Amino acid sequence: MTSPVTVIGAGLGGLTLARVLHVHGIPATVYEAESSPTVRTQGGMLDIHDYNGQLALKAAGLTAEFRGIVLAGRQAMRVLDRDGTVLFEKADDGMGGRPEVQRGELRQVLLDSLPAGTVRWGHKVSGARALGPGRHEVTFAGGGTVVTSLLVGADGAWSRVRPLLTTATPEYAGTSFVETYLYDADTRHPAAAKAVGGGSMVAPAPGREIHAHRESGDTLHTYVMLAESQDWFAAIDFTDAAAATARIAAEFDGWAPELTALITDGDTAPVLRPHHALPMEHRWDRVPGVTLIGDAAHLAAPNGEGANLAMLDGAELGRALAAHPEDIEAALTEYEQAMFPRSAAVAAEAAKEPTHEEILEFFNTPADPDTTTTTTNHGDGR
Repeated sequence: MTSPVTVIGAGLGGLTLARVLHVHGIPATVYEAESSPTVRTQGGMLDIHDYNGQLALKAAGLTAEFRGIVLAGRQAMRVLDRDGTVLFEKADDGMGGRPEVQRGELRQVLLDSLPAGTVRWGHKVSGARALGPGRHEVTFAGGGTVVTSLLVGADGAWSRVRPLLTTATPEYAGTSFVETYLYDADTRHPAAAKAVGGGSMVAPAPGREIHAHRESGDTLHTYVMLAESQDWFAAIDFTDAAAATARIAAEFDGWAPELTALITDGDTAPVLRPHHALPMEHRWDRVPGVTLIGDAAHLAAPNGEGANLAMLDGAELGRALAAHPEDIEAALTEYEQAMFPRSAAVAAEAAKEPTHEEILEFFNTPADPDTTTTTTNHGDGR
C-alpha cells in the first residue's frame, strides 16, 4: 500500500493509527485543528489497560517508552463515604494491569515516534464529501482541500467525517463533570490531599459523586459528577468562578470538609464537561474508502475505556491495512467487524453501573482476609 492514509484528528487514536502504519511502512498524514501540540493542556491521567491500551502500544512498538512515563503508586485507590469514612482501600503493589500516565505525556510519546511532518497542525475540518467510489474530499476552515482514497475520522465526539457514514449524532447522557485542580496539595490543601491518598478516590452518592486523582507532582485533579439536565447547568454562570463554585458545592452540603474542599478550594475556575454518547449499538454500512475510530465511532459517557478503545481501534485498523495492502475494503471490513461488537460490549458493561445502595453494600461487606480490601475510618485522623 503506497497511497497515504488521511487521518483527521491527532488524538491518541489517530496518532496510534499513524504510528502502527509507520511501523509497517505505510505513509499517513494526520490533520489536526489545533495550531500546535502545546496550544492547550491535554487533560489529566489515564489508566492504560493491559487488555486494550497496552496492546495498542505494543503494536506501535512503544511499550518501553510507555513504561518510562508511568506514575508509580497511582494505581492506589479508595472509596469514601460522604462523611470521610474509607469504605474500601487498595494499595498500588506495582502488579496491577492499569498503570497511570499523564495524557499529555502519552500523546507526546506518540508524536515523537512519527516522522517529522506527519501531523499537519492548524487544519480544522469544515466538511467532507464523497467524490466517487472510494474517494473523498476534505475541506479545511482556513482554506484548502485534500482528496484521499482512504479517509479515517479520528476527530472525536463531533466528528466532521462521521456524516459520510451515518446520520447518528451524540446526545446528552444525563450527567456532567465539573472539573477543578488543587496545586501543591500536600502543603496548601493537606486535608483534601489526605482524603484522596496516593492514587484515586471516589465518594459516591445518588446522582452525585466526587472523583479525584493525584497527578504528577503534587496536583489533585477533581471531577465532580452531577446527574442533572443541561438546563440545570445552563442556569449556572460558569464565567463567574466564585458563584459557580458555590452553586456546585451546595449540592454537597453536609459532606466532610476534606471532600468539599476539593470543590471550594480549587486553584482553577470550575469547568463544565457535559457527557454525550452515541447509541450503544452504533454502526454503519460499509462505505468505500472511509471509516471511524475512537469517539467518532463509539462515543460513550466516561467509563475508563474511551482512550484505551481509541488506541486499540487505531492499532487494529493499522494492522488490518498492513495485512491487506492491496485491498483497502477488505481491511476496513475486517476492522469494523471486530470494532463494532467490541465497543458495544464495553458500552453495555458500563451501562450495568451499580446503584449507590449496591456500592455501599459491597464496600461495607467484611473483607475476605485473603484480599487487599480494608474498611477503615479516617475520622480520627489516622
